[in-house]
Amino acid sequence: MIRKCKKMISTPDGKRAIYIDIDNQEEILNYIRQDKRHAKKFKFITDVILSGLKNTEVYDKEEINKKCKNVTAMKFFKGQENDRIYCKEIKSETGTHIVVTSVLHERKKSQGLSSKEIAIIEKIGGYDYEIQG
Repeated sequence: MIRKCKKMISTPDGKRAIYIDIDNQEEILNYIRQDKRHAKKFKFITDVILSGLKNTEVYDKEEINKKCKNVTAMKFFKGQENDRIYCKEIKSETGTHIVVTSVLHERKKSQGLSSKEIAIIEKIGGYDYEIQG
């Protein structure tokens, strides 16, 4: 399924960028802007990604099967609300590493993945993104 995404933020050299799924942007942005705590955590996670660092406590792969290639999750408040923004990692034609914030999933209830989460992750795995200006 082809979906559209647009840039939110990128590194000064343009080698890494965070994009947002246009169809889900309102829900994702409302979540991030909900309060200072969400905005601060989002900034922390995007800084980790844009710096090329690995911190599986806040951002990790969700490749549970072959349908989920390049699906990742931004992890908000583990042990508390346990919210997720599921993402798709892609490379642009110019070689930019792009993380598309695709779907918001609030209040993940278990340590493992429920059938609902598996369905979301597999759906995102099938997305192909067209980059908008």
